[in-house]
Amino acid sequence: MGKAGKALRYVLEAHDISQNRLAVTMGVNRSTVNNWFNETRDPSAEAVTEIVKALRQLNETAAEDFINLYLERTSQPPPDHSGK
Repeated sequence: MGKAGKALRYVLEAHDISQNRLAVTMGVNRSTVNNWFNETRDPSAEAVTEIVKALRQLNETAAEDFINLYLERTSQPPPDHSGK
């Protein structure tokens, strides 16, 4: 699947943010975040914007890391933990 899920997984793990905490902050079901995190579904463009907003509320650095990874502004891609 897409790079948003990889970026989200990396950022949540690196900044110790739970899927549930992000879901509550975004006002979505945890299963929605879990689908993105596990790359079973890609977030829509609108959802990516909401992810950034929520991450900014939780941790500004996490939001910036997500943006940089999603837009491939960093030289180091997030590790692939999915086994794919």
